[in-house]
Amino acid sequence: MAALTSKPGIPLKSLALPALLLAALAGTLAIKADLIGLAATGPVLDEPLTVEIAPRRFEYRDSGEFFRNGFAVDGPVKSVTMRRPLTIMKYQVTAADYGRCVADGVCPAAEPGFAPHDATTTPATGVSYDDAIAYAGWLSARTGEVWVLPTDQDLAFAAGSRFPDDALGVDINSTNPADRWLADYNREAARKASRDPVPQPLGRFGENEYGFADFAGNIWEWTATCNRRFNLDKAGTVVNDVSSCGIYVASGKHRAALSSFVRNPKGGGCAVGVPPDNVGFRLVKDTRWYAPLLARLKTRGLAF
Repeated sequence: MAALTSKPGIPLKSLALPALLLAALAGTLAIKADLIGLAATGPVLDEPLTVEIAPRRFEYRDSGEFFRNGFAVDGPVKSVTMRRPLTIMKYQVTAADYGRCVADGVCPAAEPGFAPHDATTTPATGVSYDDAIAYAGWLSARTGEVWVLPTDQDLAFAAGSRFPDDALGVDINSTNPADRWLADYNREAARKASRDPVPQPLGRFGENEYGFADFAGNIWEWTATCNRRFNLDKAGTVVNDVSSCGIYVASGKHRAALSSFVRNPKGGGCAVGVPPDNVGFRLVKDTRWYAPLLARLKTRGLAF
């Protein structure tokens, strides 16, 4: 059997050593340029409690708004294979933890809302997407690790059986608008009936099968996923994709599309439907070896 080659007469294995040498040289230069490795600034904080979600294949209904022939339809379900473990905060960021970022002058104060039972055990609420990003940068600087907002898909992966399915369940071929109106009305009525807006102490809503706590309680969580609108053709193929990165997906009992500056979803800014009771967040720890390099490049405006 002939050897696999990259070009006629050049075996791939002959390229391995030069590639390794090039990678080593690039790594050395990055270290010299202070691009790899994050040193904690200020007093070092202990890392928050996390859970590690093992790789697996799971079903995920894509986020976004989908339309076909002018009618709203359910987003497609796709099979996703996560090949790396996900390290994510077990609980949402607490009011006390967020307060430390405020005290350091990095995060703006949260919008006043419900008085927490105990700031050390109650999730932070009244915070925007922009506030969550500021906190992630602050926590990264104080721990020497890279912390980022999860994507909607990350939350679906971690939440497992607790992740909501926003499908209306209407036949995609139906042209009767009353079918969708009735399904949407029933769904929104059910959401209103289940509302309990007062933030509860950590652990109040229990853990899922992976030890991931309090998801889909009464705190919706900011994600790094932009809100998207898709137009589909008759075959269900996307013919137009309109993304808005001024509006992000907040996930909880259901998905909500919120402007990045919104802190109180009940005061406006929710695209459609019943607004979340509260918005807070938790973060993912980026454990990839090159994550510090990407973080440094991003802060210097060099990341793609």
